[in-house]
Amino acid sequence: MAEIRKEQENNIIFALDIGTRSIIGVVGVVEGRRLHVLAIEKQDHGQRAMLDGQIENIEQVAEVAREVIARLEKRTKIHLTRVCVAAAGRALKSESASFTLELGSLQMITEDVVNQLEAGAVSEAEHTLREQSGMQSEQYYMVGYTVSTYKLDGYPMSSIRDHSGRVLEAEVVVTFLPREVVESLYAVVGKVGLEVASLTLEPIASLNAAIPNDIRLLNLVLVDIGAGTSDIAICRDGSVVGYTMATIAGDEITELMMRALLVEFSQAEKLKMQMGEKGKIAYTDILGIQHETTSEELREMVAPAVTALAQELAKRILEINDKVPSAVFLAGGGSKLCGLRERVAEELKIEPARVAIAGNHFEKNAFADDYDLNDPEYATPLGIAISAGLGLINDSYVILLNGQPAKLFRSGVLIMRDILMMNGYRYADLIGRTGANLSFMLNGERQFFRGALATPAVILLNGEPAELTDVVHAGDAIQFIPARQGADAAKTIADFVGKDYSGVATINGASAPLDQPIHAGDDVWIDGLGSYSGARRAEADENETEEFKAPAPAQTERPAAAERKETPAPAQNDGASAAALSITLNDMPVLLPAKPNNEPYYLMDMLEFSGIDFDHIDKPVELMVNGIPGQFSQILFNNDVIVIR
Repeated sequence: MAEIRKEQENNIIFALDIGTRSIIGVVGVVEGRRLHVLAIEKQDHGQRAMLDGQIENIEQVAEVAREVIARLEKRTKIHLTRVCVAAAGRALKSESASFTLELGSLQMITEDVVNQLEAGAVSEAEHTLREQSGMQSEQYYMVGYTVSTYKLDGYPMSSIRDHSGRVLEAEVVVTFLPREVVESLYAVVGKVGLEVASLTLEPIASLNAAIPNDIRLLNLVLVDIGAGTSDIAICRDGSVVGYTMATIAGDEITELMMRALLVEFSQAEKLKMQMGEKGKIAYTDILGIQHETTSEELREMVAPAVTALAQELAKRILEINDKVPSAVFLAGGGSKLCGLRERVAEELKIEPARVAIAGNHFEKNAFADDYDLNDPEYATPLGIAISAGLGLINDSYVILLNGQPAKLFRSGVLIMRDILMMNGYRYADLIGRTGANLSFMLNGERQFFRGALATPAVILLNGEPAELTDVVHAGDAIQFIPARQGADAAKTIADFVGKDYSGVATINGASAPLDQPIHAGDDVWIDGLGSYSGARRAEADENETEEFKAPAPAQTERPAAAERKETPAPAQNDGASAAALSITLNDMPVLLPAKPNNEPYYLMDMLEFSGIDFDHIDKPVELMVNGIPGQFSQILFNNDVIVIR
């Protein structure tokens, strides 16, 4: 008779740590503010199905996961359906970037202004990453970002919100994961019939288990040493400020012993675990010959590899922390390696007592009746469970994106923009681009045709229209349709004279057929056409609408500059230095004549055309440019769509 099992209730936390050497599963229930661990199961991979924390053989990893799940279900009598997992830090890519935002005048810095500043910096980091990777088609998930420095009018500040200033700058460190790292993890979970309830990073999970919040004001480092990678997380001033990884870990020690002793990988792993034992240690090599050794001999043998590991860890810590930390916690199976703790302290030039094996603080967030949790190998699986169960990460709940659970990494408040970028969407998907304009000379007159406006993105939050800056909460559902770029402006000779024209037409002095596309900067001549005036151009372009022509800006008192007839007018382009500017303001086309000296137009220049009586205003004014909040000092470009209301 089959054993009756109850379904996994919402308060039951199931975490899987899918590591390079083994899979560890933890089932627990939150009681008060601690996780009561009900069961722990561990199973080694029979074959090397993972390499340096990355899943290589999905089916083999799934088979081991099924074994762990089956044993946990038998022990707890709970049918497990939802699992919390963590992505390895092996392929983390971090990029630094800065972004400057100039306001038109001295003003208070609001939440929207800070968000725009940080969004610009994140976009710069993403652009840098894609350029350096050399693989433009490869997509990354944005794991999160940390603002390293704010500057307000040139002065460094820890926070600029609610201050007043004009020139803002933010420097950020943005962390990305390649799509395949996350997708392979989801593939394993899908093969064993589970739903991902929570996703975080392994270094963050380990830190949540090993370093409680109440001591994070100190500059502390958590190093989780696995078989294939060593993940590093750093905290200070109460929050996580950075994480990285080293590709050197426990396997380097094992492989050195394999070569030195001529043994199989599994035998070398066993000997590595026996290095702390007293007396003789017996083993058999691949030729079937039996040998004996001692812990002292083994430690001397692996000393070069231990030193290399300690040097790499110290180097990575100093790179990301910029200074020697207050203390270091070593976690993971590799932390048990004899002599490693002392070597790390030596490389960092700190007292050996300031490098400790993690585990002493696990009891603050978790407890068990049948297990000794003070084992550094439990740092990641316990951390995954603790993070989800105690709400230490924002991804401990499900947000639906187009009907599927969204992949969420970052802690803290999540806004719509962050969620979409974490799930592979790029800025071009969020804010559509207008098609390229077309400017050329026709019979001696400059002609200008606008590219089509982009089809804006559709963003619905719980069925209601939403903005990129809206905060998203647990249980929310997002529907997102990416923006589509507008069509480029395109013209041929036939567009001006018809398909039956029999005269002569040239482009850049060469005879041109009627269907030849005209490119930007071309010099086109059509016999018999004469002057192609603005009115006739409007008739030829069926997409044009009647435009409101704004009055010419008042001349400034600079007659000397204005009278310099020999100074050529700047070449027409799509930017703010264009001789004239065509925009849409509150759904009405507006043609703006050139400013004196061809100065750019700013958003603040549009206030007088908005129809709002600013002398008798009693509520906030909304400024939007191309669907996102605008600033008074923002330079306008051709085809911008502006809303002032």
